[in-house]
Amino acid sequence: MAESANTRALVLFSGGQDSTVCLAWALARYDEVETVGFDYGQAHAVELDCRKAIRTGLAAFPEWAPKLGPDHTISLAELGRISETALTRDVEIEMGENGLPTTFVPGRNLLFFTYAAALGYRRGATALVGGMCETDYSGYPDCRSETIAALEKAISLGMDKPFTLETPLMWIDKAATWALARELGGSRLVDLIVEESHTCYRGDREHRHDWGYGCGACPACDLRARGHAAFIAAGA
Repeated sequence: MAESANTRALVLFSGGQDSTVCLAWALARYDEVETVGFDYGQAHAVELDCRKAIRTGLAAFPEWAPKLGPDHTISLAELGRISETALTRDVEIEMGENGLPTTFVPGRNLLFFTYAAALGYRRGATALVGGMCETDYSGYPDCRSETIAALEKAISLGMDKPFTLETPLMWIDKAATWALARELGGSRLVDLIVEESHTCYRGDREHRHDWGYGCGACPACDLRARGHAAFIAAGA
């Protein structure tokens, strides 16, 4: 997406690696940045608990502290109730008959951006930032660039106001995401992501790895681990 001319951004902030990098990215580009998290009954709801520590860590960067605005949390409990997925039920993580992994939550990102737009409309933030990626991802159709472009148009038409949906990670892999974190905030930001962000679908905060906490076996952990290994191998 093209860079927005707006000075205020609203970041879809889950507490994960990708959304943390996106938050740092927004803080480096916008004058005012607010965050919004969504509670949809996800099994790894521990990610929501990580958000406060990450925001505190980012606020310790002098150049970012004055830009970091309020945090918001929106409950989407009904999404979890109607979703029969491995993220909202005790269901095995595997490929479904439809060719999509059982971790796919139908409509999730569509709702996230729609609710963020409604909040942004009131807050004067028409630049919405999300960590969707079409490079290293699980095949979710609502992470595709084409989907985001269509949604941007629909939201702008429906709100009668030009919104920009920014997806800075869309065309980079996980190794490059780690590298972007280093570019934005040096080793200090990389360390913050390792220690405080959460990716594991199983919500495991007990097992510590070089790349952070997680079960080490679910697809999210595997992707994060392989990206970190490639990042280190490249001379991080």
